[in-house]
This record gives sequence, C-alpha cells and structure tokens, in this order.
Amino acid sequence: MGKAGPALATRGTPRHAAPMRGEAMMAEQDWHAAAGRAVPPLEGDLRLPGLGAPVTVLRDAQGVPHLRAAGAADAFLGQGFVHAQDRLFQMELNRRRALGRSAEWLGPAAFAADALARRLGMEAACRRDVAALGAEARAMLAAYVAGVNGFLASGAPLPVEYALLGATPEPWKDWHCLAVMRRLGLLMGSVWFKLWRAAALPLAGEAVTLLRYDDGGRDAVIAPAGAEADRWRAGLADLAPAAAALLEAAAPDGTGGGSNNWVVAGALTETGRPLLAGDPHRVFEVPGMYAQGHIACPEFDVIGLTVPGVPGFPHFAQNGRVAWCVTHTFADIHDLYLERFDPTGEHALFRDAWEKVERRTESIAIRGEAPREVEILVTRHGPVICGDPARGTALALRSVQFAETDLSFDCLPRMLRADGVAALFEATRGWGLIDHNLVAADTAGHTGWLLRARVPRRGRENGWLPVPGWTGEHEWQGWIPHDEMPRLIDPAPGMLVTANNRVVADDHPDYLCTDCHPPYRARRIAELLADPARRGVAGAASIHADTLSAPAREMQARLPALDGLPPEAAALRDALLAWDARMEAGSVAASRYIALRLALVRRLGDASGLAALSTHPWLSPAPGVAPLTQLWWALPALLRADDAALLRGESWDGLLRAALAEVAAAPPAEPWGTPHQPRFNHPLSAVFPQHAALLDPPSLPVGGDGDTVQANGLVAPLGPRAAYGAIARYAFDVGAWGNSRWCVFLGASGHPGSAHYADQNPAWSRCEMLPMIGDWATLDAGGGPRQRLLPADGAAVPG
Repeated sequence: MGKAGPALATRGTPRHAAPMRGEAMMAEQDWHAAAGRAVPPLEGDLRLPGLGAPVTVLRDAQGVPHLRAAGAADAFLGQGFVHAQDRLFQMELNRRRALGRSAEWLGPAAFAADALARRLGMEAACRRDVAALGAEARAMLAAYVAGVNGFLASGAPLPVEYALLGATPEPWKDWHCLAVMRRLGLLMGSVWFKLWRAAALPLAGEAVTLLRYDDGGRDAVIAPAGAEADRWRAGLADLAPAAAALLEAAAPDGTGGGSNNWVVAGALTETGRPLLAGDPHRVFEVPGMYAQGHIACPEFDVIGLTVPGVPGFPHFAQNGRVAWCVTHTFADIHDLYLERFDPTGEHALFRDAWEKVERRTESIAIRGEAPREVEILVTRHGPVICGDPARGTALALRSVQFAETDLSFDCLPRMLRADGVAALFEATRGWGLIDHNLVAADTAGHTGWLLRARVPRRGRENGWLPVPGWTGEHEWQGWIPHDEMPRLIDPAPGMLVTANNRVVADDHPDYLCTDCHPPYRARRIAELLADPARRGVAGAASIHADTLSAPAREMQARLPALDGLPPEAAALRDALLAWDARMEAGSVAASRYIALRLALVRRLGDASGLAALSTHPWLSPAPGVAPLTQLWWALPALLRADDAALLRGESWDGLLRAALAEVAAAPPAEPWGTPHQPRFNHPLSAVFPQHAALLDPPSLPVGGDGDTVQANGLVAPLGPRAAYGAIARYAFDVGAWGNSRWCVFLGASGHPGSAHYADQNPAWSRCEMLPMIGDWATLDAGGGPRQRLLPADGAAVPG
C-alpha cells in the first residue's frame, strides 16, 4: 500500500457521514466482504498528532505488532494506536461493560451486569484514581489515549461490528484505561463463595463450612516451596454473630475463575538459564482478552501479552533483563457486610447509631427496549449489591478494588525498566486492582515469587460469610504492608509452581484467603518437573498438554466397593476402572467419567436441597452463583472423607449407584473432545444470530478439564462443553530470549475479516506454541507488513 496519510483517510466511512443504521443499510451487502474491508491498512505512512518522532510498526507472520519508537511517550502513543487498530471494538465494549453501558449494544441480557457496574461506582473510582497517579503514569496514559484517538481520527475503516450496530466509536479519556483494567478482574474470587455459603446456611447449617474448593487431602502451599498444610475450617461458633444475623435475614427464603505458572532456576536446566512458563486460564471471551505485542524505545524493549485498552504489560512479558508472569492468588480482597436498615430504608445501623445511606438513581439504556432505572444505595461499607433495605436487611460490598484510592498504574512504567527480580517486585509496590502470584526470573539467574496485592487486615471470620455491619467488630484495620507480603527470592530447591493453590498455611500471621483452587494442578506440574527433560521450552509445552485427572483417580478408587450392580452399571464401572484417568480428547472413557460426575453432582444438589438455591436473591448479582458449579468443586473432598453431612440421610454409595445406573442407561459414545469442544461466541452473535458464522471463530476438539494442567474446564450446569481454559501459553528462555515461545487461543487481530482473527487456534488446540520473535534484525528481515507513524507537523521524514 502507498505512503502518506491522506490516502488512508479515504478508506472506510468518512467521519462527517451519518453512521449506518445497522443491517437496514447493509441488507444486500456481502457481510463477509464487508468484514474484510473493515480491516484497517497495516502498511504505508500515517501522520498522527502528538508524535515527537517517527514510529515503526512491523508485523510478524502471526500479525503481532512490533513497535519501535524514539522515546517512551511515542512508544505508548504507538501502543494505543495499534491496540485500536487491532482491537477497537473489544476495547470499547469492555469500557462499556466496565461503566455499565454494555446493554446499549448487547440488549437486555447485559442489564444485570450493567446494573452491578453502576452500583459499584466504577466511573467515580477510576476518576479518583487517575487524579492521584504520579506524573509518569499520567503522561503514559495521556500518550496512550492520544494514540487511540489518533486512530479514530485517521480515516481508517471501522470494525464491522460498528456497521452491524449502526454505531460510531466514542473518544477515549485517560481514566477509561483504569476502567478496562478493573473490569478484567472485577470481583474475582471470594465475594461469590461468601454469597454462596450465605445462601446455603439455612439448609446446610454447620455443614456450610464444607462448601468450598477441595483441598486435595492436604493443601500444597506456595511458600515455603513444596510444603503442605491443613486448612483451617471454621465452626459455626467462630461465625456465630454473622450466622445468627444471616439465619434471621434468610428465614423467609430458607425453604424456597485459574491459571498455572512455574519457574526453574538455571542450576536445574540443561541450558543453565532460568525457565519461566505458564498459561492464564479465563473464560473464552471473543476477541481474546490478551493481545500479543512488542514496544521498544531507548528506555525499554518489552514483548509479551498486552491488555487492549491498557498501556504497558501488566501481567506477562520480558524486557531483556527480567521476565514476569502471574496467576490469580485468591487473596480475600472483598468483604460482605449484612446491614440493618430502619423501616424507611434511609438509614443503616452502626454502633448503635443510625447513619444516612447515600442514595441515587441511574438510567441504563438498553438496545431494543426502554431504559431501566437502577436505585443505588451506599453504606459506610460500600454499595448494596443484593437484598432489599426496605425489608430491614441487605448486603453491602467493601472491596479493595473500589474502597480506597488505588495506584496500580504507577507500577506499569516502573515494571518496564526493572533490571531484575528484586527491582520488579519493588516496582509493583502499591498494586491493588487484583491479586496475583507474580513469578519472575532474570538474566543474572535469580528467580522469585511475590504475592502482588493490597490486602486489608481483619479477622479470619470475614472470609467465610458476610459479617454483621452494624457492630463495628469486623472493620478493616489498615493494610498488610508491601514489605510484609509473602515472597520468595531464589527459593530452594530451585523450582516453584503456582496454580491458584493456597499461598501460605493458615497459621500465617496475616489472614490472606479462605477459598482457593485445589492443589491438583500444582502437584502435577511439580511431579512433571522432576524430569529434567521437561525443564526447558519444549518441556513446558508437554506440561501444558498434560491431562491426568487426580479426582478421576479418586473416583475410580471408590468404584470397586459398589458390588451387586445391574449388568449395564457394572460394565460402565469396569470400563472406568480400566481407564488411565487421562482427559484426552480421543477418550470415550473420559466422556463417561464426566457424565458420571455430573450425575453425581445433580444428586448431591437434590439430596442436600442446595440445588433449589439457584433462584436465591443473594446469588443473583451478575454473573451469579450457580449451586451446581459450587457443588462440582466441593464433591471430591466430600467423597474422599465419605462426609454425608449434607446428604440428609442419603449415602454416597447410594448416590453413586444411582448415578452409575443413570449413565449406564445411555452411556456417552463420543470421545471426550467432541462434547468438550469449545464454542467461541462473539458478544454480538447473540444479538445478530444470522451473522454468527461471520463473527464466531472456529474451534477444534480439546482435552483436559478443570482439574488437569490442560485446564479446559466446564461449568456444571451447562454440561461438558469447555467454557474456560488457557487463553494463552508462554515459555520464556531467560537470557536466550529468541528461544521463547507463545500462543493465544484465537489470534492477534480482533477483526472477524482478518486472516489473524483465529489463525493460532489450531496450534493452541494441540497445545503447541509459536516463536516469540523479539529480535529487531529478524523482524526487519521478515518481510511482514510495515507501517510508519509520523509526526503530524508535516516535516520531511527520511525513508
């Protein structure tokens, strides 16, 4: 394509033209051709306001943008431009989701999530935080947003989604970046488990303390490396004040997500260099949550996974001296308070005094419907997220993500310049938007782990259920200082694994968490790393692909005792006993194991009465809490202990017999990869189902489940289909960066008409990775698309 900005300005819809009115204006057009025309040009010259010097953007064979600038401000401006170039629709939709405006595009199905976002006060929190940032972070945001807005004004065609919607993009402001970042980890973790146990308390009683993730027998903790510990299990005596209040409030209704990473020190690898590898697990959003990217200037040269709408590399990257990656820690950063209100609902009780409740109403626009009003109430503890104050009680949320000023974005430019593990950990001082296991390795040979989070100090009882908000006995007592957060530098014996497992034993001086994922994945990765051949980049790919299921082995161990079964059930049992417990895509036995476990979970829900809680109002805040999902995770521990406390007179053997008979009557005949094959749904395919074939990326059969290292997990109420998994995989060869590899589950582009919309999915489905090319000489010689972003002043530029 030719040079010069004006030529590009003729492409797409002129900015002065009226927006298309969705399909009415394009009913006779070929939408696939329209999607191809909506991909912006990736070659030629383009002038952008705000640039101080030219910026070069090179694209590799996967379409990943590699950006080279003369200074940090130009690098961030260029990053904003290429993010908008590749992912504009995704960026704007995520901004709308964060701010409670997505129903304008997605219709009534998005209203509940929008209402929650409004109640949380997302916009006010983001405006507050950006005003408190330091000068460097403010300058970074200003440059990034100038790049996004520069793309909007460039004359490039808009993503095809805007034509479908009859919409035009809105300009960006600096605080929008904070909103997008907040949305990534919005309310992840403890809030949902507390709501679940609160709803279950009237039915479960003392056994409510069983309703948590399985501990695998004993927890494998991250620090000290390789240690195990028992979990503290609350008794109702410990929770008496909260339990009494909850039982009182709930009486009228009483009948009625993970990731892996690991680091290996150079002393234990064949190369003598550290290895850092892993994979973030999230719901399969379209486009993928992360965009591969590379930005360089004299101050830094960083390649990794970026977040469209956010500058820098908050989660996964290397800067030539140190590499870093994260998993979710499940630190408890959300507390729920049961509030007592006066008969008018205008005042909440606190320490024997009635305090005025903040109250306001906001209107939410909805595609295809009239706007709906949302009443927002805020107590001293935070917004009311469920319950009716007019009835005397409701639940308020106090979350680290909103309660006080957050300075996470001050960390982003500091991380880019860090020259080693210790400096990286120092650079993250103040990070609080979401809690992470930050694992790192540097070219000096150091490795390390830090719990990167802001966690309030308060009693452990806050971790189980909502606590009474009126007593003043469960308030936060300041923060755990950054210097007292758990960390390890060069941990013995030289290998460390995190997989959303428990961070430290529950006798740690500070309360950090109640709920965390089972230790199956962490133990299995550690077991695989015992083989020196797996401690390199190729070995990392083989670990990513592992499908051995520990809970499947435990269920197999229970089956031989079930004698006297009908012939069909006995045949199913024998087939499961002969299976190797691997969730391989080609395994029919794996399909039958999942069918048996789902049948058993449904029977647990019925026997306990907990399945009926699906309509409980406390489980309604979007995305909601599904009882069968919670019981799916609790099941292995209950089986292992033969704990029938929730079964109301039933026995586990009886439930297993019935579940075996049910599955044996119509045993699955398809290999596991077929029912488990993910379905990648674009957010507009439900709004425009006739265009789903254009919008929805293709998929292939996959193995694994939520208990295996290849964590393509299912959601129990929805059946066997993979709903979440490794949305990216990576392996950094620290110091020989050219050997590093990566892959995302779709592709580099968010445009349905791009060749790079989903071109990495076949490799991802096979658990393979692709070269991570960060060497500029290699990129210059690669022959991929090349674009120059030039200062807007019109001065002559060589080249």
